[in-house]
Amino acid sequence: MVQSFKKFGFAVLVTVFGAFSVNAQSDLMWKIDKAHTSVNFSVNHFFSSVTGKFTSFEGDINFDRNNLKSSKVDFTVLINSVNTDDKKRDEHLQSSEFFDVQVYPNMTFKSTKVEKKSEKEYSVYGKLTIKDITKDVVLPMKITGEMEHPMMKGKIILGVLIDTTLNRTVYGVGTGDWATTMVVGDEVRIQIPMELNRMK
Repeated sequence: MVQSFKKFGFAVLVTVFGAFSVNAQSDLMWKIDKAHTSVNFSVNHFFSSVTGKFTSFEGDINFDRNNLKSSKVDFTVLINSVNTDDKKRDEHLQSSEFFDVQVYPNMTFKSTKVEKKSEKEYSVYGKLTIKDITKDVVLPMKITGEMEHPMMKGKIILGVLIDTTLNRTVYGVGTGDWATTMVVGDEVRIQIPMELNRMK
């Protein structure tokens, strides 16, 4: 009886650690190549479009097309890195009338699940926080390419693109006169082309 119990216990341990090993192997952590990644936005100003970008960001990307349940994305953007090629406008965007960077220095996205739409298209569900306001969003993610690095043996490159729109007024970005959409539009287009890499 004791011997049978020991064998049963050993079998349970093997099963548990075996499952852990499989999950660990399926977790594919990708490093963001910041030199080839950008966080871009555009918004209407009267009848023209103003473009800009955030130059400082960090992220943890765990993406495995064969194990979407373990895939997740955490991404943080530093608001004071906003750059629209106009210093006065950048300072205004950082002020309390827009992002209020002194109180809310970052915007963050934390995924809750990743869903496959097609071979190259995925939906990343998660929570986006701007100015301490958190909303559920779905980010469309397109795979733009995958290959072995031609000059770095053993390294895989993955290209992805996030292309979506957000309503700035939902997050309180633009207060007072700037809350209206007469001058600055409410819909902000977000484009994030990313180059990710990992070892094979």
